[in-house]
Order: sequence, then structure tokens, then C-alpha cells
Amino acid sequence: MPASLPEGAPALVLAVPDAGAAGLAGVTAEIATVLRVDNPALDVRTARIDQGGRGDPAGIRAVLADAAARRPAGSPSAVVIPQVVTPHPASFQAVREAIATSGANAYIGEVFNTNALLAEALHHRLADAGLARADRVRMFSITTSADGIILATVGGQEAVGTASVTAFLLAARLALPVMAASLDAKPSIEDAAVQLDSMGVTRIALAPCVIGPEADPAAIEEAAAVIGAKCCAPLGAHGNVVKLISTAYGQVLNQLKPSGPDASVSPP
Repeated sequence: MPASLPEGAPALVLAVPDAGAAGLAGVTAEIATVLRVDNPALDVRTARIDQGGRGDPAGIRAVLADAAARRPAGSPSAVVIPQVVTPHPASFQAVREAIATSGANAYIGEVFNTNALLAEALHHRLADAGLARADRVRMFSITTSADGIILATVGGQEAVGTASVTAFLLAARLALPVMAASLDAKPSIEDAAVQLDSMGVTRIALAPCVIGPEADPAAIEEAAAVIGAKCCAPLGAHGNVVKLISTAYGQVLNQLKPSGPDASVSPP
């Protein structure tokens, strides 16, 4: 995030996939609050990725249209950041369609990546649940109850591929086998459990590699129950998730050049 934002900087829109009635409360509201406190000049908004076009005022189309109406014509009006930490094609396609139909000069940012920030956040969530040794920075001792970890993703096989690098980094932190698997595609959580079992792992922990609203909590619980695994909390509003969102916004902002009415929307 730039140290100072230019006047009329585009809004940061946290776009939540598959959010229910309370989908913009909870984790999404927490993240938005932290971003506003850290960046008082930043216009932070939350929106549902509304694929139905029902006129929901909290839907992505309505939020984008309002952001555009509050800025000079042709200037960048919003940076939309889907609340996912792995690729989620359906969400990005819905956002692209919403940008096109809203008429907003908006850009898409990505928070998913393969650096150590997600691995560190997952480590913390596992440690909080007693499923992994705490790192030295947190300075507390804990009895572990897992000797193998499965990272649960949503978004299909591409999401698993991205999470696999995060799994490698987490395995290096924990000195344990860590595998990525999908709640909605192959390889499934059960597939990963079978592979860990073949490696001699008898105590598996499930770590949801999701912020929260993009995954069905019941599906996570069911997946853990099927393989007899304990489960930690999703990433939620972990500080590293907020940092990744800020970085995604800052990267888009730094790439923007003075633009006129003919400015185009950048692809994700």
C-alpha cells in the first residue's frame, strides 16, 4: 500500500463469492475494518459477487456503479479484490462480467500467491488449534496432535496447484508432510488422506486454505469427519491475509497511469 494515496484514489472493493445473508458480516467486515484503520484515506467497500443481477445494493454491480458515480468520469473508480487465496475461476469471471455491465473503470487484484505469508498464517491457525507446534515468534509451547496436514481448497484443480506450493512451504516450517486437496474437485480430501496413510501418517489435520466465506463450513466439517481428521479454523482476518489484500491493491495502483475515458479494464 502506498504511504500516501492520491486524491480520488480508487475504492478497494472486497468481493465475496457465495456469501449468504450474513456473508458481508463476520470475517469480511473484520478485514474491512482493519484496512480502514490502517489506511484512513482509503475508501473500503464490501460486495457480494452477485451473478443473478437481482439489484442487491450490496451486489458487486451496484457497489461498482456507486464507486464510479463518486469519481470523475474516466478515472479509475475501483480495485476489486475477490476474497480468495487460491484461483477461483467462477468468481473472477463473475467480477469481469460485473465490471463490464456496471460501466465502471475498475481493475481486478489478486491476493493468492505462493509466498510464505499464507504458509505462516496456516501455521498459526494450526498451532492455535493444537495441531502443530507454534513458531518461535509466537513463543508458546503446545502439544501437537497431528503428523500430517491436508490443505483444503475450493476453486478446482487450479486452486490445488497453487496451494501445493504453499503446502511445500508449510511442510518446511512444520517438518511434516503437507498435501493440498480440493473440497470441490480432484484430488479430493479423501485422495490426499489415502496418500498420507500410505506414507505412514496416522494423525491427519485439515487446514482450510480459505479466508472463510468462499467455502461451505459444513463441507469442511464433513470432509474432516470422513477422514477422521481434526480441523483448524480458516485463515479469516489473519494479519497476513490483510497484508496480501493491501499488497494486491497497491500493486494495481502502482501500475495505473493517468487515464482518460478510453482507459480499459485490466484482466485478473
